[in-house]
Amino acid sequence: MARDYDSQLLESVAVRRRRMRDALLFGAQRGRRTLDERLGKVFAGIAIAAVLCAGCVGWSFLQATLAKQKAEQEKQQQQQEQLYDPASSSPSADAGGEKR
Repeated sequence: MARDYDSQLLESVAVRRRRMRDALLFGAQRGRRTLDERLGKVFAGIAIAAVLCAGCVGWSFLQATLAKQKAEQEKQQQQQEQLYDPASSSPSADAGGEKR
């Protein structure tokens, strides 16, 4: 029985101290404090979502740019191959010669 009373007393003192500290820090507007905390969480969530969206857009842009560069390199490589070896790369000349 004595232990229950002691633990209840310690808990009530801790609760009283926490309430006094909250009253000192936040003032008498407890309801507004919870609203402010919720708004802070909402804004933090929006900021995190915006950062994630910006990251996705950046990744997509990077992938598109790299794909475009790769396509341009392949096109240039094909053009260079045609310049250095025009006879073997034109199948229409070989096909036209066989039909005659």
